[in-house]
Amino acid sequence: MQSSFDVAVVMPTVVRPTVLAAIQSVFDQSSSIRIQLLVGIDTALNSDRHLIDLLRRTPLHVTSFLFYPGYSTSVRHGGPHLARDGGSLRSVLTYLANARLVAYLDDDNWWHPEHLSTMLDAIKGRDWAHSLRWFVHHQSREPICPDIWESVGPGKGVFAERFGGWVDPNCLMIDKIACEGAIRWWCTPLTGDRQGMSGDRRVYDYLQHQGPPGSTGRPTTFYILQPDDLMHPTRVDLMGSAYSDADRKAKQLRA
Repeated sequence: MQSSFDVAVVMPTVVRPTVLAAIQSVFDQSSSIRIQLLVGIDTALNSDRHLIDLLRRTPLHVTSFLFYPGYSTSVRHGGPHLARDGGSLRSVLTYLANARLVAYLDDDNWWHPEHLSTMLDAIKGRDWAHSLRWFVHHQSREPICPDIWESVGPGKGVFAERFGGWVDPNCLMIDKIACEGAIRWWCTPLTGDRQGMSGDRRVYDYLQHQGPPGSTGRPTTFYILQPDDLMHPTRVDLMGSAYSDADRKAKQLRA
């Protein structure tokens, strides 16, 4: 355990059913990579046999660490930290990770089996790196199209003017020693953000001033679209017929 891992994966969760697929996608990464998976529970955990059973089947190249302090650190569940998407868990688990390189995965998304291997190649000689992502229909869980508008890196996309670009946390890998100053910002959303979900913007702002990232140039993150997201109408417009077709197919499957 004292020997450092090649990479750590930090995953805060409110124990949605989708967390099982997210964890399985970490297990499915290349067996040549030594991975530490740190799962942090950000809600009251009564019993989740399925989660525990899956973690007990951790493959040999992955070491799983389940962190549950017995309370939430997020204001969403009565804790002190303003980040409603995990409280202090991303920061705490990043510091706890026994690896210099850290990647992040939310409990409703997942990765392609080559995600971590391509990210490890991309970050060589850099302080941080990113992949691209797929937009995925929330009902069918089928990929719609690559995101060529939002999570596309520094100086690009629809957030270039306001934020200097942007990278989805699910697409990030950082050198936590070189980028130590970014870690605390996971806990702190932007001023005036009532939803409390914008700490990732602060993290990205730090990273973009840390130097140019490595990039895989490949969409290996699968990001579930949420209809209640404020960006959803804009995304639907940008995707055009690709979303319309995916939505129609999803409704046919449910019929």
